[in-house]
Amino acid sequence: MNLRDTYPPPLERAVLKSRPALDAHMKAFIALSPFLCLGTSSASGADVTPRGDRPGFVHAPDDYTLLIPDWPGNNRLDALTNVQENPAVALLFFVPGMLETLRVNGQAEVSFDGDLVARWDVGGKRPRSVLRVTVAEAFMHCGKALIRSQLWAPESQIDRRALPSYGQMLKDQTRLPVSAEDIQRSVEDGYAKRLY
Repeated sequence: MNLRDTYPPPLERAVLKSRPALDAHMKAFIALSPFLCLGTSSASGADVTPRGDRPGFVHAPDDYTLLIPDWPGNNRLDALTNVQENPAVALLFFVPGMLETLRVNGQAEVSFDGDLVARWDVGGKRPRSVLRVTVAEAFMHCGKALIRSQLWAPESQIDRRALPSYGQMLKDQTRLPVSAEDIQRSVEDGYAKRLY
């Protein structure tokens, strides 16, 4: 089946908005963004991972480059090992309260360069590495998905009791010989002491 035969053609503006580099609007959006999703892939499959910090944590030193610090996480290194095998990446930037998002596609490399790592310093702590993305395509994405999801609507926030604690979910999934409460305490300790 040819997908194009079953969908209407894209609007002209949807085609023309794709840029080969970052423009001033995109850089301003990135400077205000505290959160992005990073898509990567390798021969073993695809992966998407969240990246977040205070607005401006992603640096855009020029129209073709993005620098993303790798702050502490779970150390699975799924995205970083994927990048080493296949440098193609896709980024989706969010700004709280804004319905539109920014999509960026490009090629990435993991860098341990001291000058790059030194761009970030939080209480004397620096990222272990930096993901350098060379932009190939960038464009703003309309807000229909966020409107339908009501992502930013306060009334959309769930009652946290609708799901078990993260510790309980991990206990059930891993079957580790430790209590859900101990797992939850360890997770919360990491949130409090090991964000950077």
